[in-house]
Amino acid sequence: MKKQLLVFAISLIVYALLAFATVVWELDQLTTGQPLSPELAAMPRWLLGLVNAALVFVIYGVCGLVGFWFARKLGLPGIYRANGTWRDWVWLPLVIGVVVGIAMVIGDRALAIIGNWRGFAHPPFPLSILASGSAGIGEEIMFRMFVLGLWAFLLNLILRRWRPTQVALRIANVIAALAFAAGHIPAAMMLVGAATPGALPPVVLVELFLLNGIVAIVAGERYIRDGFVAAAGVHFWADVVWHVIFPLVAL
Repeated sequence: MKKQLLVFAISLIVYALLAFATVVWELDQLTTGQPLSPELAAMPRWLLGLVNAALVFVIYGVCGLVGFWFARKLGLPGIYRANGTWRDWVWLPLVIGVVVGIAMVIGDRALAIIGNWRGFAHPPFPLSILASGSAGIGEEIMFRMFVLGLWAFLLNLILRRWRPTQVALRIANVIAALAFAAGHIPAAMMLVGAATPGALPPVVLVELFLLNGIVAIVAGERYIRDGFVAAAGVHFWADVVWHVIFPLVAL
């Protein structure tokens, strides 16, 4: 347990450092079209970065620890599968992540043609690398460890007479995937200038839920089987293909 918590603490520190670096070096890219308030604009970037890193550390730390408790109650690996190998922790997530990333690119291009729209925008390089690392850690803590864990725990309590842990986990994985996709709706609204979610074009909603759903379902399966480290690896490498490599090659 101590080793698992140590690995989680290291992941959290890396995420906090990425959050700090993103604000310090890439704040202009983050705030394009959305000017900061005079109070925030007057603050040194290093101070804004520290505040951002502190918020990340506290909020995601609490959610991750609660998620770790859910994992122990459900008999899940937690942070990583203790009897696993580097194949399970690193190499398999890399391969799966690359395949998922390629599937996302294909889906994006197909929907762009079918729906006659330009597809989703990508963070500019090198912000795209920071964003991929942040998403791989932060979103897996929030949506796999916490949201998936919470729903699996609750469903398991409700259906425990039938010993339905595996069923509860799969239902929870779908719920977490839908929540993960829905969490990207505000960004999609900004992209197309929609005032409400209902104003989003159908093709945008389809792509948003399809592409994010692919990542979420696959990462959720790896979380159930091999733990947080494997899920974060799948997410990170999928985002590297989708947000980093694809835009550079497409140029």
